[in-house]
Amino acid sequence: MDSNEKIKAVGINIQEKANLIWNVANSLFGAYKPHEYGLVILPMTVIKRFHDCLLPTQDKVLETYERIKHLAVKDGFLYAATKTAENPNGYRFYNISQFTFEKLKADPENIKTNFEAYINGFSDNVIDILANMGFFNQIDRMNDAGVLYQVISDFCEKNADMRPDKISAVDMGYVFENLVQRFSESYDEEAGAHFTSRDIIYLMCDMLTMEADFSDPDAPAKTVYDMAMGTSQMLTCMEERIHALDSEAEIICYGQEINPFTYGIAKADMIIRGGDPDNMQFGDTLNNDKFPGYTFDYCISNPPFGIDWKREAPDIEKEHKQGDAGRFGVGLPAKSDGQMLFLLNGIAKLKDTGRMAIIQNGSSLFTGDAGSGQSEIRRYIIENDWLDAIVQLPNDSFYNTGIATYVWIITKDKPVSHREHVLLIDASGCYEQRRKPIGNKRVDITEVCRNLIVQAYGDYSSQTYEKQIGDGKSIVVKSKRMEAISLGYNKITVESPQLDADGDPILKKGKPVADVSKRDTETIPLDEDMDEYFQREVLPYRPGAWIDKSKTKVGYEIPFTKTFYEYLEMEPADDIAKRIEAHEHSLMEKLHALFGGAQDE
Repeated sequence: MDSNEKIKAVGINIQEKANLIWNVANSLFGAYKPHEYGLVILPMTVIKRFHDCLLPTQDKVLETYERIKHLAVKDGFLYAATKTAENPNGYRFYNISQFTFEKLKADPENIKTNFEAYINGFSDNVIDILANMGFFNQIDRMNDAGVLYQVISDFCEKNADMRPDKISAVDMGYVFENLVQRFSESYDEEAGAHFTSRDIIYLMCDMLTMEADFSDPDAPAKTVYDMAMGTSQMLTCMEERIHALDSEAEIICYGQEINPFTYGIAKADMIIRGGDPDNMQFGDTLNNDKFPGYTFDYCISNPPFGIDWKREAPDIEKEHKQGDAGRFGVGLPAKSDGQMLFLLNGIAKLKDTGRMAIIQNGSSLFTGDAGSGQSEIRRYIIENDWLDAIVQLPNDSFYNTGIATYVWIITKDKPVSHREHVLLIDASGCYEQRRKPIGNKRVDITEVCRNLIVQAYGDYSSQTYEKQIGDGKSIVVKSKRMEAISLGYNKITVESPQLDADGDPILKKGKPVADVSKRDTETIPLDEDMDEYFQREVLPYRPGAWIDKSKTKVGYEIPFTKTFYEYLEMEPADDIAKRIEAHEHSLMEKLHALFGGAQDE
């Protein structure tokens, strides 16, 4: 299946499973409020996924358990019992219960006792996931409300088949994310928690791995980290794309997530895929970093934006005071939006040769005056020559937001040809319209679109790329290679002297006294001499003025919109007047024909 087909499959799988979800929701009606449906449906979907993965080897696992149940350590033997020809590595989880969903359905009288026996048959790592989701309380609640049997029956329906050969790990992740989205909307949860679709992740992965070499058999495994992993689909897709380049490449994934439901799903996905579930950690990345001292080859992430960090402020401000010993020493953004804190965390987590693709909204480009936390963060990144490229994505690319979004590519060890430069890529016109939207997502970055964006990044020059995609439609990508220094400026304070009654400057200790009411500021590009600018642009209009250099601040902003703005010459006034006159003449003729005809009758 090629990447376009995989992108389309997401919508099909989500729709198919959505039918199941609403069947279950109907069963919960009355016993649960709509915003509580996720408490049951999310963990039950995880359980059914585990169930369907293990079903082909259930008898083998049970036989193995009978042989080794007297041993103190059993896990390794039971993991090995889950191996099949199609899955030679087996699973790092198991269930030693006699029950299946069909057997549970066949005995409605003992549904609670049997279901608890089935759940308790899982290995400890699965029990941990369900405990984090708070599921054990829901068993009693469902049973007391008389809905437990019906919920289990709903998950026995044909469209609840979650075998790996029916739905891939990546697609299963998107089904989970769609469910999380539905239930978080019921709570009206964080608007910035925008789920990232496969097409965007593929673009981020391809830009990260461009020209990477995974073929060295003596090289250590590549590590990939997502600081706000959701259900871990970015990690899964990154692993998938790297293996497409080199099937033998060894990839180790790490992630952290604050939402207990999505964390549980991510950990479940990692277990099913045979990875180390301990690499999936629960907690708030900003004030409870689970990977202190770790560095990674790649970081890929879509952290929340537009979300305040007041809750984490005491810990973050304490770490800020540690300076270079912490992640946030360079500066703190406004408390109303913590997305740039994730940017700093990602940079701190990169190896000296590491690369990061991280999604930000437009505010990270320009908010914050010179000397502010936001500007200082941009300054830190740009003056260290780590900012490699920024890509503006098409609007309506996400499931639950239509705003402008950007992918920042951070490279700790830039190629020589990229150094001291930043490439801005406007890919807002590079998309194909979806036949059917998924929420707010109305466009896809298809393979042909992705290739054009990656080509622009690879060329690393100022160009316009256009490609016909059929039906008279075309996609466009514009790129602009900027000198890094051109993104910075000096903000100077201009003082003018107080004047006495005769119009002469008032002096104090031989120096003119500043007239505070006339104080002004100017911004001067860093690549321009400050004094020459002042002599040319200020002094002719402010005689006697001077720069108070003690107040000069360096700022950085990324003028994305201005860089790609194209001036459209206005139509000449005479032509506009002629068009108006012709329109009026046409209108009068129509009125005359209408009312003149009525008078003739």
